[in-house]
Amino acid sequence: MPFPEAASPRAGAGAGARPGSVDDDHAARPPDHAALTYGSYLALDEVLGAQRPRSEEHDELLFIVIHQVYELWFKQLLHELAHLQALLEQGDTPHALRTLRRILTILKVAVAQIDVLETMSPREFASFRDRLDAASGFQSAQFRELEAVLGRRDPAVFHHYPEDSPARATIEAAMGRPSLFDSYLTYLDRHGFDVDDDVEEVLLAVYADDGGPAQVAEHLVDLDEGLQEWRYRHVKMVERTIGTKSGTGGSAGAAYLRSTLSTPAFPALWTVRGRL
Repeated sequence: MPFPEAASPRAGAGAGARPGSVDDDHAARPPDHAALTYGSYLALDEVLGAQRPRSEEHDELLFIVIHQVYELWFKQLLHELAHLQALLEQGDTPHALRTLRRILTILKVAVAQIDVLETMSPREFASFRDRLDAASGFQSAQFRELEAVLGRRDPAVFHHYPEDSPARATIEAAMGRPSLFDSYLTYLDRHGFDVDDDVEEVLLAVYADDGGPAQVAEHLVDLDEGLQEWRYRHVKMVERTIGTKSGTGGSAGAAYLRSTLSTPAFPALWTVRGRL
């Protein structure tokens, strides 16, 4: 586990230290506060106490853990994307590429987690599904915020969030800020491209130059493709688990998820390929 090991005892402390020495006196004094531990640093009491199944069914814990881990990865993706936007707006190619590679790796992990969820059979999910009541993945405010960062501006997403809710305010704020592609255009402007031209013409110039901006563009395509891969695996997992049934909370289930598969985050980066 990549976590710092406990510090070795100080030289002179322990059996070799003289009674009444400075080291002995220091060891005898109680600390002013509890030492930081692995558990306290990671807040493991809170994290490991956050799984509260509503049934005695064996598989409900897996369902909860998988979705909590997804929310943690969504949090990290939002953190990385905010950093990426700042780097792009500064024109920083090397660090933007490095951050994009991290984001892509996180997406691969998110896709792989579906393999774990698919070890649960439809009957095993059905054994506790009714206990979910109105809870639905459509209510994931972090995923909606993630979509907004990537450029989605659809007010229909607010259906699941009351007007005075903090989640709705967070999503609205994300929609009001520049998207990731907007930040890429700012990046291109810093690298001498005339972003006042037609976007596809600008991208043609970027690819013709075949420099750092083209590498960033290709990583953005990888990001878009990675998100589509996650959506595809998600919809197939839902189909094999509940078939054509409606989702929890009255959602359309797999039918809605299928409708999102053909909507890229960065359409210009795909349409320009027919002209390269």
